[in-house]
Amino acid sequence: MAERRLFAGPAVRRLRRDAAMTQAAMAEALDISPSYLNLIENGQRPLTATVMVKLAERFDFDVASLGGEEVPGGQAGLRRRLADPRFADLGIGAQEVEEWLQAAPTTAAAFARLFDAAPEQTSETQAEPAEVAAVRRAIEQWRNHFADLDARAEELADELRLAGGDLYGTIAERLRTRHQLGIRVLPSDVMPDRLRWLDWHARQLMLNELLRPASRTFQAAATLGQMEAKDQIDALVAGAEFAETAAAKLFERHLIQYFAAALMMPYGRFLRACDATGYDLLLLQRRFGAGFEQVAHRLTTLQRVGARGLPFFMLRIDRAGQVSKRYAGASQSPLVDGDGRCPLWAIHEAFSRPGEVVADLVELEDGTRWFTQSRTVAAPGSTGTNTPARFAVCVGVDAKVAAPLVAARGIDLMRQPATPIGLGCRRCTRSGCVQRSMPPIGRALRFREGERGVSAFDFAGD
Repeated sequence: MAERRLFAGPAVRRLRRDAAMTQAAMAEALDISPSYLNLIENGQRPLTATVMVKLAERFDFDVASLGGEEVPGGQAGLRRRLADPRFADLGIGAQEVEEWLQAAPTTAAAFARLFDAAPEQTSETQAEPAEVAAVRRAIEQWRNHFADLDARAEELADELRLAGGDLYGTIAERLRTRHQLGIRVLPSDVMPDRLRWLDWHARQLMLNELLRPASRTFQAAATLGQMEAKDQIDALVAGAEFAETAAAKLFERHLIQYFAAALMMPYGRFLRACDATGYDLLLLQRRFGAGFEQVAHRLTTLQRVGARGLPFFMLRIDRAGQVSKRYAGASQSPLVDGDGRCPLWAIHEAFSRPGEVVADLVELEDGTRWFTQSRTVAAPGSTGTNTPARFAVCVGVDAKVAAPLVAARGIDLMRQPATPIGLGCRRCTRSGCVQRSMPPIGRALRFREGERGVSAFDFAGD
């Protein structure tokens, strides 16, 4: 069988320089000639599987980091930035982006940094506040997998299992004995605008009575994580080097919630359950006593070296289509980016089918296919109120790797007709769409006298 070929000269050169080694010394460590290493570093020879294994063994790094991961979001993230209308006339294709990342990943990362920091943003993807965008970039850089937090959560979960009883009970007992904190569940009219309140003076954790059992466990786990994973969380926040305090606090909150989910769904046990059940979302909920949204988010984090799950993404939208959560994980899916959603995508249909998991096989303009599952959820603490908040949570994975999913059984993922969707009307150039509400960016409107197409907008280039 032919060996895998990958051109990653700049990454190898940086690795050698970080190790303070000459080409001759690294070549000797890899059992190759200095001239061959020189050709690899200059992009004239690929890395074979044999060389990649030796790099991983002798330099202790993840070979998955080769090939342009310095850019937040990888190749898909760079393509998303280059889709900005300011570059529409350049016609930059996917192949050109891939070659750029392989030949000069550092300059690609520099472009991404400048683009993200630009004061004048016209791209749809830059509509979110600066601090939110900064946190999302930090999460993208880690592919939403924080190994130190997972390891600490797994260790703690094993300790709690040995203590016996249900998870909520063992967390409550640990808070009481280790941290001298009691838990009180208070009426919603006492805590009308809070789900959780940690009163250090009274040494009590107050929880809103409207929280469902899974959410109650999650909030207790988050409080425990604040104290028992503080060192790991503080190190990650400091390493992100945010310019704004608000961004640091948002990232800290994300990491605390990450730890809570990891405690409820410990990495090894959760991944084994995913494999055994075919990633059955509802069964995983019941098995781990978690909510649908908690399971969906956890699926995006399964990127441990040597024990990877499928590369899922996750989105949460409201009825107006506004995104309140988005995690690309390792999927590099363009469906995560931007504020525009295609109305043909079944993520919107979930609102009319509450509580049901709505599956959809979709195809983007570039021919890539994604298998998605969407379901409505209620915001924690809003059930039973006069204004319950509802969201649609969607998880998706590249159709090429979706065959293990129990929800995809019986579906020919690569040949069966798929729903043709775009990335919102302003970024979609499909013609003749009856759902189109706006013309695409960078395309001139065209008017033909005496004609009226099915779409309200006819544009040049279709």
